[in-house]
Amino acid sequence: MWLFLKVMAAEFIAEMGDKTQLMLMALTSKYKIRDIVLGTAAAILILNGMAVLAGGLVGSLVPDWLIKEIAAFAFLYFAFSSVGPDDEGEEQVGERKVAFAPLAVGLTFFLAELGDKTQLTAVTFGANEGLDAALPVWLGCSIGLFAADMLGMLLGMLLKNKMPETFLKSLAFLLFAFFGIYTLHQGLRLRCGADSGVILPVLLIVTLVFLGACVGRLLWKRRRSGE
Repeated sequence: MWLFLKVMAAEFIAEMGDKTQLMLMALTSKYKIRDIVLGTAAAILILNGMAVLAGGLVGSLVPDWLIKEIAAFAFLYFAFSSVGPDDEGEEQVGERKVAFAPLAVGLTFFLAELGDKTQLTAVTFGANEGLDAALPVWLGCSIGLFAADMLGMLLGMLLKNKMPETFLKSLAFLLFAFFGIYTLHQGLRLRCGADSGVILPVLLIVTLVFLGACVGRLLWKRRRSGE
């Protein structure tokens, strides 16, 4: 029991203020709470299971820079999809969105959290305690991480009830865009080296293309809503 509580507390503290906690707060403006909880819980169980039992096997097989870059474009996609007012076309595919919402949330959370400090915490505990303690370490890590992320989600719910929808969508856009560019920067540093002269031009190009796409989406949706 002491091991379980120690691992849970360590994972909870490690996650506080992390990007995935903020990400879940922003996701409350896009998805139902049920979908967020299901997607997050599934991703956490899988991630911590991999970390504790396999010692970060995926992290050792897949280059860190590739993981970061995939996560970056996932963040940018969520930012892009937050632009503009909802329209009738989106309402017509609402059922399909709900059906895949837990998968979308879980995949985004998985990519964002893979290789993060909370996963490294799980790997460390798993290595130190051995396979005999794999179950309490796995449960402790999973519950601690889930509890911290649910705080972020609850904060998002509170803001959703108190703040106008336009403000929440703008906040979600800014958070996702920031984490997207920041994570891409991390991936480029890992791939090219911290002193590479390629990093800044690539970031500028991606940022400009992303902003141009967002402006185009906003104008298109406003024109459709005015028809």
